[in-house]
Amino acid sequence: MSKPANFKAKKKVYGLLAEYDSAAAVYHACETVRDAGYSAWDSHTPFAVHNLDKAMGLRPSILPWIVFVMGMTGASSALLLQWWTSTVDYPIIIAGKPYFSWQAFVPVTFELGVLLAAFGAVFGMLGLNRLPMWYHSLFNSERFHRFSDDKFFIAIEARDPKYDLERTRKLLEGTGAAHVEEVED
Repeated sequence: MSKPANFKAKKKVYGLLAEYDSAAAVYHACETVRDAGYSAWDSHTPFAVHNLDKAMGLRPSILPWIVFVMGMTGASSALLLQWWTSTVDYPIIIAGKPYFSWQAFVPVTFELGVLLAAFGAVFGMLGLNRLPMWYHSLFNSERFHRFSDDKFFIAIEARDPKYDLERTRKLLEGTGAAHVEEVED
C-alpha cells in the first residue's frame, strides 16, 4: 500500500537545545528557565558548575537515604543472624561467655553494613540516573557533542506542560544563548 503524494511524515520532537559559551551564562539561563516554571528540562556542562543545582531549583537527592537504609539493613541483618545462630540455633557456652557476646559480633556487623551501603550507593545512583541508557535524543544534535568538551547546554523537553515552540525558543534566545535548535526524537 503506497502513501498519498501529499503525505508528510510528522517528525517527533524531543525539545529545544540551547548552547552557551560560559558557565556563568548557563547558570543565569538556568535561573531564568527555573523562574519561568519549566519542569522537564536539564543542563549539560563539561565540568561541575558550583551551585548549578540551586539555580535549577533541584531538590536534594534521596540517595543518602537509600545508602543509610541499606547500611542499617546490612548491620541489623548481620547482628540478627549472629544473635540467632549463637543463642537459638546452636547455643554453646565457650569460656564462660554469655550466648550473646556482642563484642565479638561488631566486625561482621560493621562489614555487612558497609557492604550493603556500598551496594545501595552504586545501584541507587544507577537507578536514580536511569542508567545504563544506551540512547538519548540529544545525541541527534551535532552541536551537542561538544557538551563534554567546552560548551554548555540547556535542553527543554517537548513533554513539559509549559512547552510551546515559539515561546520556549524566545525564552532561550532571551537568556543569551549562542544557538538554539530543535532536536528530533
